[in-house]
Amino acid sequence: MNAAEILAAFPPSERTLPAMLTRQGQRYGSRLLFVAGDVGISFAEAVPLAARFAGTLASAGIRPGDRVALMCGNRAEFIEGFIGCAWLGAVAVPINTASRGPQLAHFLQNSGARLLIIEAELLDALNHTDLGATALQHIWLIDAAARPPIERVATEPLPRRSDPIPSGAADPAQTLAILYTSGTTGPSKGVCCPHAQYFWWGLNGIRNLELREGDVLSTSLPLFHTNALGALHQALLCGATLVAESRFSASRFWRRLIERKATVTYLLGAMVPILLAKEISRDERRHGVRCALAPGVPANLQRAFTERTGIALLDGYGSTETNFVIGATAGEQRPGSMGTVCEGFAARVLDPAGADAKLGEPGELIVRADEKLAFATGYFATPDQTAAAFRGGWFHTGDRVIRDADGSFRFVDRLKDAIRRRGENVSSFEVEQVLLSHPEIGNAAVFPVPSELAEDEVMAAVVRRPGSRLTEDALCEFCRPRLAAFAVPRFIEFIDALPTTESGKVQKYKLRDRGVSGRTWDRQRAADAEV
Repeated sequence: MNAAEILAAFPPSERTLPAMLTRQGQRYGSRLLFVAGDVGISFAEAVPLAARFAGTLASAGIRPGDRVALMCGNRAEFIEGFIGCAWLGAVAVPINTASRGPQLAHFLQNSGARLLIIEAELLDALNHTDLGATALQHIWLIDAAARPPIERVATEPLPRRSDPIPSGAADPAQTLAILYTSGTTGPSKGVCCPHAQYFWWGLNGIRNLELREGDVLSTSLPLFHTNALGALHQALLCGATLVAESRFSASRFWRRLIERKATVTYLLGAMVPILLAKEISRDERRHGVRCALAPGVPANLQRAFTERTGIALLDGYGSTETNFVIGATAGEQRPGSMGTVCEGFAARVLDPAGADAKLGEPGELIVRADEKLAFATGYFATPDQTAAAFRGGWFHTGDRVIRDADGSFRFVDRLKDAIRRRGENVSSFEVEQVLLSHPEIGNAAVFPVPSELAEDEVMAAVVRRPGSRLTEDALCEFCRPRLAAFAVPRFIEFIDALPTTESGKVQKYKLRDRGVSGRTWDRQRAADAEV
């Protein structure tokens, strides 16, 4: 189905995931909608799968509007849980499988999730999480060999599926999922994504990627992120198949595309230099992939990748809170540019005074959707933060861009105090909280420094308490069970005091400007020296 056919098939009242599953199940039948490993789910199978999982949730006391946390990798159980929640009218809360400690506790506490569905092998993630402070009543284990005891919360293997029940989600404005995006000056915020927002993610992705019926969309990006959930809806709406690989592997990347007969794939900026650093392989030209959604790739690498592999790389702009606001088709894409404003959206660039910035000058990007439900409805349980970000009818992104005379946009940097590492958003605030919980740390500031992989690395400037002999390596060991692996600082520098303003606010720009110095410890270099 093309964009016009999709809009005709789904009037505004039908833009819910259950309606999409039902309509497309009738249209595409036995065609595969989703594949993970050796498990495939057809369009026709998705409806009874969702209805039976919804019945299972209802049998456990989960009701429409309740939150259900999902913590597992790219596997069929994630999709089953996600569409089951949608069918019931419950709210899915996908959680990054790398989450640990205070961050994981915050996700569970803030969302008020009553049920956690988690892979058994990830149970250690709960070791530093006070489940007694959450609303959890049940934990269901995927691939549980036994029933390990979890203090204060009833724990059991994923139950056998119940009888199917009728769909309870009929309002496109109803929240489909709460996705946590890294906090910048505070804890992570839960973005409330309505059903209709993902309808528009699917439709706009189909337009920009020029997707067709029968396409095979291959992603190694995690299903708990907006990118992969958007790809799922792209496949659902246009009659394509989404193949979710367990993880990104540079050594197996091309072989998997060939084996899956992929026609479209999804990359993050850091993946492209990793693939280009590998020796040239014949497989780089034996695949059938025509394009890849790959935001954030530097212009020189974009050209080099396309010339070497034959794959057109498409940039664009979107966020968990918004949609595919800025983009371009393969024929329109210009290296170094995110593209132009997509149909149904508007964008402005503001200078520091709040006026429209001149063409060619950087400013904050703010965006708006013609369709109200094409964007998130706000942040869960934080009305003040919702009002601050979604004000005056515009979403204030906190990202700095340049608008050129031809109407295209170029990304400059982030105004927010966030770090982007290997495709993951790292909250400096959350890393700082873990560092400050160490008894020998007096103060700490976390900030980004440039990475050789075109994104950021995490650096921490740390003030030890008097008399402390804490080493950098020991501090990293302290962080590992309490932070996602990608958030553990690579660079650490012990300093006597942090630069501050007269009011005591840390001047992080001074730390960023200085960056890595001769006194900075490099975790990666230390690990290489031990080999």
